[in-house]
Amino acid sequence: MVDKKDSNEYSANQITVLEGLEPVRKRPGMYIGGTGIEGLHHLVWELVDNGIDEALAGYATEVSVTMQEDGGIMVSDNGRGIPTEVHPKTKKSTVETVLTVLHAGGKFGDSGYKVSGGLHGVGSSVVNALSTKLFIKVFRNGNVYEQEYERGVPKYNLKVNGKTDKTGTEITFYPDETIFQSILFNYETILDRLRHAAYLTKGIKTFLYDLKNNKKYGFYFEGGIQSYVKHLNVGKEVVDEDIFYVDKTIHDGQVEISLQYTDAYSETIKAFANNVLNPDGGTHLTGFRASLTRVINDYARKQGLLKEKEENLSGEDTREGLTAIILVKLPDPQFEGQTKNKLGNPEVRGYVEQVMNEYFNYYLEEHPAVAKKIVGKALLAARARKAARAARDNILRKGILDGASMPGKLADCSNKDPKDSELYLVEGDSAGGSAKTGRDSKSQAILPLRGKVLNVERARLDKMLANNEIVSLIKALGVGIEESFDLKGLRYDRVIIMTDADVDGSHIATLLMTFFFRYMRAVIEGGHIYLAKPPLFELVNLGRKSSVYIYDENELDEIIDKAIEKRRKENLKINKEDERYKQAGFIEQKRYKGLGEMDGEQLFNTTMDPEKRVLIQIRIEDAEKADAIFNKLMGVEVELRKNFIQTHAKFVKDLDI
Repeated sequence: MVDKKDSNEYSANQITVLEGLEPVRKRPGMYIGGTGIEGLHHLVWELVDNGIDEALAGYATEVSVTMQEDGGIMVSDNGRGIPTEVHPKTKKSTVETVLTVLHAGGKFGDSGYKVSGGLHGVGSSVVNALSTKLFIKVFRNGNVYEQEYERGVPKYNLKVNGKTDKTGTEITFYPDETIFQSILFNYETILDRLRHAAYLTKGIKTFLYDLKNNKKYGFYFEGGIQSYVKHLNVGKEVVDEDIFYVDKTIHDGQVEISLQYTDAYSETIKAFANNVLNPDGGTHLTGFRASLTRVINDYARKQGLLKEKEENLSGEDTREGLTAIILVKLPDPQFEGQTKNKLGNPEVRGYVEQVMNEYFNYYLEEHPAVAKKIVGKALLAARARKAARAARDNILRKGILDGASMPGKLADCSNKDPKDSELYLVEGDSAGGSAKTGRDSKSQAILPLRGKVLNVERARLDKMLANNEIVSLIKALGVGIEESFDLKGLRYDRVIIMTDADVDGSHIATLLMTFFFRYMRAVIEGGHIYLAKPPLFELVNLGRKSSVYIYDENELDEIIDKAIEKRRKENLKINKEDERYKQAGFIEQKRYKGLGEMDGEQLFNTTMDPEKRVLIQIRIEDAEKADAIFNKLMGVEVELRKNFIQTHAKFVKDLDI
């Protein structure tokens, strides 16, 4: 029998006190966002940001990351070096204090950094806590100081080990494999981060070395964020080669903005605070958008480009085709959460508006030809928006997008709970027929798509809504489009693109992903989009009672090699003149090129059965990279597409001609 009094007692004895770095190891997600691949790389960002902070303060000119052969990461800078003297409060060296005490660092008080990206001051200590080993070298006062840690605990006190004439900090760490899902770092991910850092900090050089694969790369951009805008617009047709740029100090903050217009239909705006990307925007983005709309409307009215009876251009109109970088630097940035997704400082909106109101207005006045093109593009966008709205209203009036009326060719599932439902977008009526026959009708819905889906990269909403396949897709998903988009309406937890394993199938899959990327990005970000991976080969066993399905070319060779070796060990007769699959004991090897080659049962067993299928989740790890790829593959620049194909042609297998 349980004593009721004892079971309900809430006393000091029941309160767990986590000391030192113990909270980080117990709850790593609170400090780095998670223990997946993003959290792993967040360790690198914390140390890189410390080096960038030294550069922002004017003390460092270089930050480098070295991927060691044994899996470790070394981050170094040529800044002042972490102070080495005994800290008055902790009675330990300042280096040890920074590495073992949360919220210890130069980011607090008035003695450290005026501007810092590492807001919380927990970076180095968190990296130390989540590493099996960490080595630090500090170059300062003509000495080389060293210390080593194991899972956040120092092995010895900070010691001097040599003389030097350089300054800076060098940290090498090994992430704890018992905490992270994977401890393999990605070269391209780190390279992109260092590229951004170089764009955002004028005068800094960033380097990446991969010792295992003997690769190295460095960045230095004299133009800073102007160079960044130019990079983002590669492959796009710009309205004018001139790029607007302003860098202005307002009170205790600094506002730096660069922008350029292209002929694209979408906008690319990146907002940063103290070099930290804020994907959810914040007060700096709000101020920028408000001012941009106001300045363009005022200029258009003043010049008679917008008639008296015409309504003002909307913010959406003025941002169509815009590429912009907004960078603010503040002594005390207020972010929402440790991951710094959104800036909250209310005064920053006023800073950005003040700078844009004054300097973007000057720019339009001093560049009348460019200004006329910008306003002209916005006016075209406004007319297209009205046409698209009329088209959408017409469709809504006819009930075409009404969720109550599903597309005729949709074979819906009987389950109405989205969590237990999935939609297959299938290439062609033939494969759609097989999928309908073989599916689990309780949880799996099938929508066959005829022919190539519309390339939405070069189409506005009115043209999209005139396309039957796009309208069927929008209706089936239930989320609406553009102004009426609402992710809560999604009727299926998984939307699975299932196309043939050939060039046409890849093209259709790319067109569908382009559609989701441009118009329903939240569906991708929510983790709802998948690619089905149909088998490439079937190895038929004797008696045709069972088959082995192969999803990868390399896997085919491995399975056949193992089967041949097994038969050798069993002393079975092997005719070396036979095809390899016969040597392995199979009677037939089929190569699948289309889903329609399989009947319903085969298609379910190989590609749709949740117990056996292979699904690839589509994620936006780097929206900027995805944007560049979609623009390259689906945009107007034929030369870029040609170069891309020529570069990647050597990796293509089984090309259908």
